[in-house]
Amino acid sequence: MKLVAWALGPAVRAEGPRRPDAASTAPTGLGVRVAAAVAGAALLAAGALHVVWTFSAWPLDSPDEFASTVVGVEESQLPSRPSTLAVALLLFLASWLVLTGARPAHRLAGSRLVRVGLWTVLGVMSIRGLGGMVVSGLALGDAPAAFRHWDLLLYSPLCVVLGGLTGYVTARTRRRRINPLGPA
Repeated sequence: MKLVAWALGPAVRAEGPRRPDAASTAPTGLGVRVAAAVAGAALLAAGALHVVWTFSAWPLDSPDEFASTVVGVEESQLPSRPSTLAVALLLFLASWLVLTGARPAHRLAGSRLVRVGLWTVLGVMSIRGLGGMVVSGLALGDAPAAFRHWDLLLYSPLCVVLGGLTGYVTARTRRRRINPLGPA
């Protein structure tokens, strides 16, 4: 549990004088913190896996089998190492965004950069997940059967879950304006 506390930081932001345009300093609930920890860890692991894939076909035996099962293409069509590393870096960034967005004490938590980033992660993961389910489920395109199988069983559902967790964090940590006159 200390790892989660370290990753997400304090649950509340230090209280200061309230300005009429100040954002709420409400604590982040346990559900948001757990969702962010799970999504952040999964995105970090996916990024690390992409780094491994720049040098290896692990967990499969050959680059041909890897291309067919994991990427859904022939070996000659595999993405380049720089492209795969770029995806890894984007996954690391997504992990950072989710973890930062759930930390009200972090100075960037409520920034426009983090908020737009969270919405982007939500959109990309959801589109990849739902799109993959449709394309693989209806056998659209010419992806190998092994890829379609794993896309329906693992890749797309994982993306939908990560999109959902990110959406939960995004919705539960949105900025709320404080009314200086109290409740309406």
